[in-house]
Amino acid sequence: MQSQKNRGIVCIILSAFSFALMGFFVNLAGDLPSIEKSFFRNLVAAIIAFFMLVRSGEKFQLQKKNLHWFILRSLFGTLGIFCNFYAVDHMLLADASCLNKLSPFFVIVFSYLILKERITLPQMCCVITAFIGSMFIVKPSFASGSLEASMIGFFGGMFAGLAYACVRKLGLRGERGPMIVFFFSTFSMLACIPFMIADFQPISAQQMVFLVLTGLAAAGGQFGITAAYTYAPAKEISVYDYTQIIFSTLLGFFFFEQVPDGWSFLGYAAIVGAAIFMFIYNKNRGGE
Repeated sequence: MQSQKNRGIVCIILSAFSFALMGFFVNLAGDLPSIEKSFFRNLVAAIIAFFMLVRSGEKFQLQKKNLHWFILRSLFGTLGIFCNFYAVDHMLLADASCLNKLSPFFVIVFSYLILKERITLPQMCCVITAFIGSMFIVKPSFASGSLEASMIGFFGGMFAGLAYACVRKLGLRGERGPMIVFFFSTFSMLACIPFMIADFQPISAQQMVFLVLTGLAAAGGQFGITAAYTYAPAKEISVYDYTQIIFSTLLGFFFFEQVPDGWSFLGYAAIVGAAIFMFIYNKNRGGE
């Protein structure tokens, strides 16, 4: 239904804004190991999901038939985070961000492979246009010599897209959003512990504040995107995930005095244009 699609669009845009805030607070947290930042990112989300489940009176229970989808969502989501952080630590931040934004494209692909959701030519063209627009904004330089980091960043975007396709699958199979977030956040948090034991860096009070804010923003993004892919098929809403690049650019401009160039504005036009066309196209298709 169109109302479900609209809810999915709103949720994914709010998620994109939350993830932009997450990157903003990660930057302010300073030079801490990426694994520690990832741990707090997932700790806050796990706590929020835990209390949401307790308050709702629902049991911490999942359908056994869906256990493998929970594990796959959590495994690929965690690999996506680790790959993204590695890319951020070993190449230009703009390049790493662009590679991470490959995930909406991979959501489309994996939703077709896993969920058998048909992709129309206009929908695919919109996603490709938005992806090209993101390239104009961040201008990735694969020829910079950081081939290993570039490939790991590429796989990070692929893993994230596969994880979100699994989220869609879980939503269609009746699993609750808070349970999906709780399972993934706990899984990912536990995966960080061995690395933190091996290389833990002290955290100042100021850094702790920014890490908590990072976790809150990440939780908002995680709940938003989980709800989005529960409401609507990825092929109809994933293009709106590219608005995160616009939000991040605005935060950089107002707080870090980073001024976009002409290529960036061309990218904005491509992304916004693709999003508007996608919205009109899906609305005209009605309940198809």
